[in-house]
Amino acid sequence: MTAIDFSGDAGLVALGLLTLNILLGLLLSVKYNPVRRWPHRRVNTVRLHNWTGYTALAVAFVHPVILLFSATAGFGVVDLLWPPGAPKQPLINTLGGIAFWLLLFVVTTSVLWQERRAISRKLWKRLHYTTYAMFPLYAVHAILTDPLLKDRAIDYLDGEKVFVELCVLGVAVAIGFRVRHALHQPPPRVHRPKAQRELSSRDHVATGRLAGQEARKRA
Repeated sequence: MTAIDFSGDAGLVALGLLTLNILLGLLLSVKYNPVRRWPHRRVNTVRLHNWTGYTALAVAFVHPVILLFSATAGFGVVDLLWPPGAPKQPLINTLGGIAFWLLLFVVTTSVLWQERRAISRKLWKRLHYTTYAMFPLYAVHAILTDPLLKDRAIDYLDGEKVFVELCVLGVAVAIGFRVRHALHQPPPRVHRPKAQRELSSRDHVATGRLAGQEARKRA
């Protein structure tokens, strides 16, 4: 196997890990309970979600670095840092590069929130939505990339491409179900301040007393 083959395999592993990571994240967002539902076991989905993200980031980093050891790819360090100048498929590689930096951003902000509490949960949650921007970028990169970097026509029925397409389809369907779930949820309850609730209850008591006095007068 050549360095290009190893790089392609690393890309497929990173894609699989990202797919699993996003699916776990969507399950967490709907408060899926693995004890009450399948697989009916205690599974630390939060930790699994975190570690699939860390591992996916590491493999996604190794994926292009392996090309530096290829005698035919012609990639240098500058090409990895600035994909638009890459000798092979610059546009497709640029999309992959942007997806990698977005993944690094998501993982970094998650670590800051979990370990150091440097950012609030509300801000972290908003930043975490970057995942939805990363998904189409790495999906297009994975589908349109020629594994051998020879600018060949894409064979969408090739085994590797079928794996990529199934991963992309799985995430797209899961996102669709997540949106559908959100649309069917009741609107959030408006919690009134405690003082306002106490004042409201007093008004109800006073109104009840006045009604009772009027009833006694009529009697």
